[in-house]
Amino acid sequence: MRSLEVLGVRVEMPTNKPIVLLKETDGSRFLPIWVGAAEATAIAYAQQGVEPPRPLTHDLIASLIPALGHRLTEIRISSLQDSYFRATLVFDGTIEVDSRASDAIAIALRTGTGLVTTEAILDEAGVTISGETGEDGEVAAEDEVERFREFLDHVTPEDFEGRQDEGPHEA
Repeated sequence: MRSLEVLGVRVEMPTNKPIVLLKETDGSRFLPIWVGAAEATAIAYAQQGVEPPRPLTHDLIASLIPALGHRLTEIRISSLQDSYFRATLVFDGTIEVDSRASDAIAIALRTGTGLVTTEAILDEAGVTISGETGEDGEVAAEDEVERFREFLDHVTPEDFEGRQDEGPHEA
């Protein structure tokens, strides 16, 4: 399994669809996932530390987990089927629950749970965004997000031709 970090949410132009960008922690591939507006807002709120006046559904779920005596131990971006990412919430290391990837990401950010995916999913849907790296071979997070924004501003459906699936990857 490959560890992932959430870099941010952006609106893709010209479709105005929100997209969340994940990056493999120890690598150079990015995993763009198109998400719904509500999930994009939930992810952005969690990243920015915004607390809504009333708990969102993802806040409720994050509160329910320990209240019911469980621990969320891992979140896996587990499959890509018909252009949609699916995720698995792993509780107490053994209980697995199916989820939309966008909901799983929002919950991961609220609970501090690690995100992982398979090498196969990164091979199939991951993208590499070219650019300069520092002396240590790493790219600053701000630079990664800026390059991703530039990538989104110029990406076209033809850039994804040759992939096994058709259309954007939605969660």
